[in-house]
Amino acid sequence: MSGLKYTRVLLKLSGEALSGDESHGIAPSFLDTLLDDICQVNKIGVQLGLVIGGGNIMRGTNASEQGINRVSADYMGMLATVINALAVQNMLESRGLETRVMTAIHMEQLAEPYIRRRAIRHLEKGRVVIFAGGTGNPYFSTDTAAVLRAIETESQVILKATKVDGIFTEDPVVNKSAKFIPRLTYLEVLQKGIRVMDTTAITLCMDNKLPILVFNIRKKDALPRILAGEIIGTIVEATA
Repeated sequence: MSGLKYTRVLLKLSGEALSGDESHGIAPSFLDTLLDDICQVNKIGVQLGLVIGGGNIMRGTNASEQGINRVSADYMGMLATVINALAVQNMLESRGLETRVMTAIHMEQLAEPYIRRRAIRHLEKGRVVIFAGGTGNPYFSTDTAAVLRAIETESQVILKATKVDGIFTEDPVVNKSAKFIPRLTYLEVLQKGIRVMDTTAITLCMDNKLPILVFNIRKKDALPRILAGEIIGTIVEATA
């Protein structure tokens, strides 16, 4: 794995990314470029963990706003992440990759329970590990779950896959004149209220000096280029 800047990474994928251009559901073709990149980096020995949100099926905060008890709503959101994890597992295995889904909530008929040492062993054996079920606790987002799993598995960077090229001054989908920001510090993200990840997740990254790289899911070869050290998208770290 010579020439690689990162050899163990955690990829965070939003549930909305799975729906592609639709408002909900799963659109496998939208992920083709990213899944091809995952196969490419897996073949060269990069160890990759994956956390997927559930917003394309059920978002806990939205459900709670509609009158469902917040705790119940968050558990429903966790179950949505398991559905997405199983879907992505199938997509990866159809490409010949060996994978494991590990859940924070025990459901042995579907996946392994999350055990840190076992997760690391899977990574060392070249398996793509998909962490589902969030943290297993309500009131915590999948962003926070991704950072937590990255720290626990000693990943070197969080890669946040989005539908745009990184972080902008405003939403570039809404405002075409929004300016791209190539670098930010954790404090700048917190002080400016930039919604790349929730506050808990950013604070965890800052406390553990874990960089975040936000990139476009549709850019071909983005993942291998990032792992080689090229900054594609926006990097969030201690110093800009």
